[in-house]
Amino acid sequence: MDKLEHFLSRHTQIFFSTARIIIGVLFLCHGAQKLFGAFGGHRTYGNTKFLIAGVIEFFGGILFGFGLTTRYVAFIAAVEMLYAYLSVHQPQGTLPIQNGGEMALLYFCFFLFSIANGGGDWSLDALFKKKD
Repeated sequence: MDKLEHFLSRHTQIFFSTARIIIGVLFLCHGAQKLFGAFGGHRTYGNTKFLIAGVIEFFGGILFGFGLTTRYVAFIAAVEMLYAYLSVHQPQGTLPIQNGGEMALLYFCFFLFSIANGGGDWSLDALFKKKD
């Protein structure tokens, strides 16, 4: 094993946790756009689908970022992102690059990965598991 491979394998949990936190914050921001009109977004109180999406994204982003109930949150978020892709983006074109659905699919893929792997060693899930 070369030095780079050794370094990367020793720090896998740090890389994963950093990605989980960043994805959580970004997801939270998408929810804040829908719920509060933050970051250039628009409040979506009149549209039930967008209101539900905003709640999932805002509160799910918080939980996911902290790594609390990670697998459950990732499952709900993955379903939401798949629904968003299929109902909003896919009808606008065949390929994600054409229909603007790249972000929805990227979120979907990372949430699938997180369903399988949980929050990782640097998460509240891991902290609470150690106390049991």
